[in-house]
Amino acid sequence: MNMLNRGALCVAIAALFSAQAAAAPKKPAPKPAAATAAPVAVKDIELVHTLGADKGAQLQKLVDRYNAANPHAKVVLQERAWNEGALPHLMILGERDLPGFLSGPQRFRPLYQVMKEGGERIETLRAPAMMTPTPIDSANRLIALPVALSTPVMFYNKQAFREAGLDPEAAPQTWQALQGALGKLVASGQACPYTTAQPAWILVENTSAWHNEPVVAEGKKASLAINGMLEVKHVAMLSSWVKARYLHFFGRDDEATEHFAKGECAVLTAPSGAWTTLRRQAAFDVGVATLPYHEDYYGAPQNTLADGPAMWIGAGKSAAEYKAVARFISFWLTAESQVEWQRNAGYLPLNRAGLLASESRLLAADLVNIQVGVQQLTHKKVTPISKASTYPQRAAVRKIIEEELESVWEDRKPSKLALDTAVARSRQLD
Repeated sequence: MNMLNRGALCVAIAALFSAQAAAAPKKPAPKPAAATAAPVAVKDIELVHTLGADKGAQLQKLVDRYNAANPHAKVVLQERAWNEGALPHLMILGERDLPGFLSGPQRFRPLYQVMKEGGERIETLRAPAMMTPTPIDSANRLIALPVALSTPVMFYNKQAFREAGLDPEAAPQTWQALQGALGKLVASGQACPYTTAQPAWILVENTSAWHNEPVVAEGKKASLAINGMLEVKHVAMLSSWVKARYLHFFGRDDEATEHFAKGECAVLTAPSGAWTTLRRQAAFDVGVATLPYHEDYYGAPQNTLADGPAMWIGAGKSAAEYKAVARFISFWLTAESQVEWQRNAGYLPLNRAGLLASESRLLAADLVNIQVGVQQLTHKKVTPISKASTYPQRAAVRKIIEEELESVWEDRKPSKLALDTAVARSRQLD
């Protein structure tokens, strides 16, 4: 059987990234010259990121392998913000980096343009509706490479499940079932049964898409639409969990992941890319399961969303430097590099090499997060309601969601008032 046509995983990657390759442009025959010009020396190509120590170590492995084969155009990896010093050649930027980076004069050179001018091949992204459209322009061309895509899944401590009398191989699939499991975890002595990273993205945006409920009201002016019956009910349930000490919050980003890795919490909802870091850092067996859904909600589950940092190319560099950048990106997209990055960093694959790796029985234990993630992304065909949008990623919009959720967790507002307020506040934005 053709592996590319088998199972939800195949459908997922086929939808995420097409196999259409843009051929490198043909070079005209060189004109006779009296003397050959000396090649332009290329200084080090700087690649900066804020992925953290563990992901940075995996990225360093990839960079070291490239440098070993390309000693004349060395890539130098730095963990720093893109604006702390001169603009680097390459930057892996997350959601919170983008407002400053994309405001003002254009600080990037489009990826598709650099690759074309450098004579390098690149798989053309056919942007799926469940993936953030940030790295893609209006003509559906890649302006940045989405190297760190994830979708939210549920991780759990298998040992904690055993001690609570729960089946470590059968995680709860619904929020109602999870509530029962959390009660047993509390009874077994767990001080932090459940926590979550990125509450706004996971508990509001993805939960809405997972139930085919809108996050954004489109029109002449976009605004939030997160005050429907589903979201009000869901946030109210979570609020009751906070009061019962079932649910603990540690911050707006990925702080909760660290607490889970230390064994302080039994269940975590977080981006699927956290899997490899958790396996390296946790002193217990980590299970991976789908994001829970509300079983009494008609049509659920639908699909989750894919998002994460992308690699951008800095503007204002020389033609020789861009050619070196194009070679490094071409190296990144080779089958060997894609499999290595997927296994070591845990992010969703970008091409058919990743698809084949994630179907491999030999790699199954390493890529369970990928398998669970793509099952969610393609559980059902994406609808106009469940598609991804850049609107909630706007810094001002994200802040509104986070602030109103926190007003519920801190028992300052009931869920309906908080979500109604979030919608009203979003309508006042420019």
